[in-house]
Amino acid sequence: MSNSTTEDSVAVPLLSSLRRATNSTSQVAIVGSDVCPIESLDYEIAENDFFKQDWRGRSKVEIFQYVVMKWLLCFCIGIIVSLIGFANNLAVENLAGIKFVFTSNMMIAGRFGMGFVVFTATNLVLTLFASVITAFVAPAAAGSGIPEVKAYLNGVDAPDIFSLRTLVVKIIGNISAVSASLLIGKAGPMVHTGACVASILGQGGSKRYGLNWRWLRFFKNDRDRRDLVTCGSAAGIAASFRAPVGGVLFALEEMSSWWRSALLWRIFFSTAVVAIVLRALIDVCLSGKCGLFGKGGLIMFDVYSENASYHLGDVLPVLLLGVVGGILGSLYNFLLDKVLRAYNYIYEKGVAWKILLACAISIFTSCLLFGLPFLASCQPCPADALEECPTIGRSGNFKKYQCPPGHYNDLASLIFNTNDDAIKNLFSKNTDFEFHYFSVLLFFVTCFFLSIFSYGIVAPAGLFVPVIVTGASYGRFVGMLLGSNSNLNHGLFAVLGAASFLGGTMRMTVSTCVILLELTNNLLLLPMMMVVLLISKTVADGFNANIYNLIMKLKGFPYLYSHAEPYMRQLLVGDVVTGPLQVFNGIEKVETILHVLKTTNHNGFPVIDGPPLAAAPVLYGLILRAHILTLLKKRVFLSSPMACDSNTLAQFKAGEFAKKGSGRGDKIEDVELSEEELNMYLDLHPFSNASPYTVVETMSLAKALVLFREVGIRHLLVIPKTSNRPPVVGILTRHDFMPEHILGLHPSQSRSRWKRLRIRLRLPFLS
Repeated sequence: MSNSTTEDSVAVPLLSSLRRATNSTSQVAIVGSDVCPIESLDYEIAENDFFKQDWRGRSKVEIFQYVVMKWLLCFCIGIIVSLIGFANNLAVENLAGIKFVFTSNMMIAGRFGMGFVVFTATNLVLTLFASVITAFVAPAAAGSGIPEVKAYLNGVDAPDIFSLRTLVVKIIGNISAVSASLLIGKAGPMVHTGACVASILGQGGSKRYGLNWRWLRFFKNDRDRRDLVTCGSAAGIAASFRAPVGGVLFALEEMSSWWRSALLWRIFFSTAVVAIVLRALIDVCLSGKCGLFGKGGLIMFDVYSENASYHLGDVLPVLLLGVVGGILGSLYNFLLDKVLRAYNYIYEKGVAWKILLACAISIFTSCLLFGLPFLASCQPCPADALEECPTIGRSGNFKKYQCPPGHYNDLASLIFNTNDDAIKNLFSKNTDFEFHYFSVLLFFVTCFFLSIFSYGIVAPAGLFVPVIVTGASYGRFVGMLLGSNSNLNHGLFAVLGAASFLGGTMRMTVSTCVILLELTNNLLLLPMMMVVLLISKTVADGFNANIYNLIMKLKGFPYLYSHAEPYMRQLLVGDVVTGPLQVFNGIEKVETILHVLKTTNHNGFPVIDGPPLAAAPVLYGLILRAHILTLLKKRVFLSSPMACDSNTLAQFKAGEFAKKGSGRGDKIEDVELSEEELNMYLDLHPFSNASPYTVVETMSLAKALVLFREVGIRHLLVIPKTSNRPPVVGILTRHDFMPEHILGLHPSQSRSRWKRLRIRLRLPFLS
């Protein structure tokens, strides 16, 4: 593996101890700051004799059970994820509510110093708890989890990202961190939570804890588990924003690398279940009994703006809003990339430094949130206020803070608040005169930088809500500058600002548009929002990639993009295939098999038939390492090199070849054979995939990439152009398509100036 390519700084491994030893885009990745081995997923169906016999032997009842269980699991995912989402909001509302009520009571009594101590200490304890359980129990739970889920749906299998302990820490840690007033969100962690729930359900229980549900045995494969994880990720977004259609489009546009119509229906069903359950739970909270600070969190985005009346003259400010939003979004991604790199240098020093950094960020955040409102001047309460003014202790636009009776602090209404309530205040209608220029501008700058510094701490943290609140403050400030020159009120400008910043950072258009429309319940904003998103995304694409792609690069995930780089069209697949190639004969000696498995880490081996089974060596198929290990453990050996009889297949059950769960899988070190068994033979024919995908060695690398990604395969066999050569030239895996590997083998294909420009702009008409 080559480490010579440093043109893409985001492709360089973060840990200096690994920078010279390995290439992070191939076999290792950083998951929650832990380096772990990376494997690809086996989405391809191994069409061997055993598989065909198993499917032929299934009764109509079993087939009906398989179909019913698909839909039942989607229903269970929707129910569980919606309940977790409701519990998350309820917990945050109450924890944050208790903290704000105590602090407000002390400030009303004039005990500002004690209020600051209580506020800072509470935030510190909550942050410390979240960082400790994340660092020691489940490091993979750190961050939003969206890059991990996105990489998994692309075919990358990283250990522990969907384990039960990761799920538990993700839920508890995110509740604690968000309640600590850190500028982070719940949406990203909810996507990871939904994916964890779906993956665990698809595993069919756990042998380690004696839970093994036979009725879920059909889903112990990567294909079905991938579909379930896609449903879980969509349900997570739906539960975060009560946006069922937005959740479906988010999974389609941002998460999934492989799509089909049947999957669309199941995802839609899962998100519909989420919407129905949340609607029922929200009815319980409408009386205000759910949360001490608001009404349960889930209705914080339920903003009904007045009918938008706009004219042609409003288009120009909206266009400017999109352009600036794209520039700010790309700057945000650039700074976040640099901060995350700096954090990882700190994390090299040990777990104590991770926790110390999280605590430092918490203290710094508390000082800013508590101190900045003192810079804002007190405003007299409006005579026509629709709610109590000033608001004491709980949610609302008119925070009293340090102001005298009859006055309110507009900056405190945004800063000394939960992020959800801050968004509600910015989006709300008929509030054009409730916020001062200085307060909104200061709030925007604070959110912009605090969200960047808060995301990289060792705790479950999302980016959706911080980006929305930052964009909303930017949009509202633009609306205030325009004043009477625009027909749009400031709340609608806040919505458009949030859309522009989301488009500039995350580069999603359709799903973001639908999510924001479902949040605001205002379809009249659709044309303006579409224009803003398209412009902000186009502008930002000229500078860097979207935020999740940058984070995947930082984590070292070997993600395959849908487009092919220009230099791939100049190379053939034979130019990147490297050896040595390990093959097995159709009937192979056990000693040889054991030696190959112990001396290589390959997960797929071509099976070759030669004399006397064939006149000349020919490719029979491909067999997986996991299947060979199953055969060795079962000891279905032959005393002589002859084909096995039909009774051999009857010794196996489908579950023995099923995908293992998140626990420890079979290893070659666990196989112990006697000297007599080593001299016996193993017939690989019945268990080899007799129809693997193959490409000729003269195919362009770009064309092979399209096949590899679109079909979702793990091994792509390369066969020779002429017949006077061995039947297999090599095997293409995910690693062979990584730019670092290709340019390391062929430095002459380094990118020229126009290629750099094309890659930076990602122009579709040059793809």
